[in-house]
Amino acid sequence: MASRTSTLRQTRERDLVAATRALFDERGVQEAGVEEIAQAAGIARGLIYRHFSSRDELYVLTVTDYLDELAAELEAAVSGAKAPRKQLERVTEAYANYCRRYPAFLDASLALMRGPARELHALVSESVWLRLGQGMARCLGCLADVLRRGVETGDFDVDDPDYMATALWTQALGIMHLARLGVGVRQAAPGMPELFKVDPDQIVRTCVATALAAVGSD
Repeated sequence: MASRTSTLRQTRERDLVAATRALFDERGVQEAGVEEIAQAAGIARGLIYRHFSSRDELYVLTVTDYLDELAAELEAAVSGAKAPRKQLERVTEAYANYCRRYPAFLDASLALMRGPARELHALVSESVWLRLGQGMARCLGCLADVLRRGVETGDFDVDDPDYMATALWTQALGIMHLARLGVGVRQAAPGMPELFKVDPDQIVRTCVATALAAVGSD
């Protein structure tokens, strides 16, 4: 009986995360309210709080779902190349294109970083916090392993691959937010701002070039 209850709970959780992610992708993070999620999952709103202590917890697990998918893409990108420089190019390009393909993932990731980690930790259960950490660690571990290989071969000048992986990850989120905005701002004349369109492909290339420059690769 207990096993059946646990299975039903896990199934309901997966359904709610899937419904949340579908709304994220369709409407954006800010427009995916609890009421809409419950309707999409075909349950009463109150039942959501039987599975999650807060909306934040559900949102964090949805980001974890993206991370699990992204990790598989990063690992596949790395496996397709042998030289560390090419691996870094491919893994950065895969990450940037994932952010481009799923702007809700980009928005949600930036939202999770809006304050100190301890504040987010206080909003979710230990199990949810652990799962988020596992998802992040798998993605960042893939990147850090590439950096370690580059250090071993002399291709990269990096003192701490784990730190650099985290820095590159965060840096790419900021760069790809420019693709989300779709425009840049420049000064057309003194005191006269002007918007200009940005090319998403160029932004992806910038992510790659910035990562290579950060690790000392020409």
